[in-house]
Amino acid sequence: MIRRRVLLAAGALAPGTAWAQKQTRTQRSPTESDWYAKGKTKERPVRFAGRGGVTLAGTLLMPLFSEIQYVPGIVLVAGSGPTDRNGNNPLAPDRIDLLKDIAELLARNGIASLRYDKRGIGQSTPRPRGSLEEQEAFFAWDNFVGDVEAAHAELLRHDEIKPYATALLGHSEGGLLALAASETLAAKKKLHALVLAATPGRRLDAILRDQIARNAPPSLRLPTDRVIAAILETGRVPGNLPPELQLLFPLYAGPFLQKLLSFDPAAALADSRMPCLLVQGGADRQVVPMEDVQPLIDALRDRGVSGEAVVIPQVSHNLKAVTGPLDPGFAGPLSPAVEAALLKWLVPALGA
Repeated sequence: MIRRRVLLAAGALAPGTAWAQKQTRTQRSPTESDWYAKGKTKERPVRFAGRGGVTLAGTLLMPLFSEIQYVPGIVLVAGSGPTDRNGNNPLAPDRIDLLKDIAELLARNGIASLRYDKRGIGQSTPRPRGSLEEQEAFFAWDNFVGDVEAAHAELLRHDEIKPYATALLGHSEGGLLALAASETLAAKKKLHALVLAATPGRRLDAILRDQIARNAPPSLRLPTDRVIAAILETGRVPGNLPPELQLLFPLYAGPFLQKLLSFDPAAALADSRMPCLLVQGGADRQVVPMEDVQPLIDALRDRGVSGEAVVIPQVSHNLKAVTGPLDPGFAGPLSPAVEAALLKWLVPALGA
């Protein structure tokens, strides 16, 4: 386990005058009634505008005592592919429920969360069926980053949320989107913490090449190199790909992949002034410890801003405990060690 811990400065969470005045109304402590005791939650469906006119559907899960006391809030950002607000992907062999489990953990411990179906997924605006250009525009990288910013704005729209105690938590590719969105939100002084869970620290073009080299037949290595080079140069996915690569590189995703493959998460974190927690499973097969994670840890250490990195043995990419080398770690509850790491950092960082 690798750990570096520095808590937020107390002044970083000081409320503005207007909010302080709003807080002067009489409030009952959540301990004054068993009905509002910690551990009880309430759920609210939400629909809000994402980037470019799409509608995003999500779930706001709050501690029940938010009815009588303001609470911190966090936006949960899903990983790659057709992953929904709960963290489930139809391509996975088991129900994962990663984001749902995290949301319930946080709500039981005093932190609200908003999780949402990405564009083209679930109850959000579906993928367009028009021209390739229309689909490329719909799935543009900047739109996904803008959707994270829109979800944070939706979180702040709800009166129960403390506007000076909010965070983003991104899983896997969602961590890259959260990193990208945090730059704008931090500049506007609307974000106060960042959690990167199973998030790669190297450029994804290098990680994909290594994954193909480790797991795929040698015959796919050269085609993969050519596809990545073409996408980086042109922003378009070449046609006539081998069937094994068509799922990795769908035709409509060229512009998105061009920015995703070239995004440098370690450099972005090094430039960030945002307090940050890194949570990584030691048995992750997609973001490999420590090769893929070490650049983020180095950036966290060298930037001189509060943060912590936790690498937990026998935990999968989906933050579940694994029983052995053949267990992919899809099903089951969150690892207790992951739960402890999230709460130990987030509860004091956000003042829950």
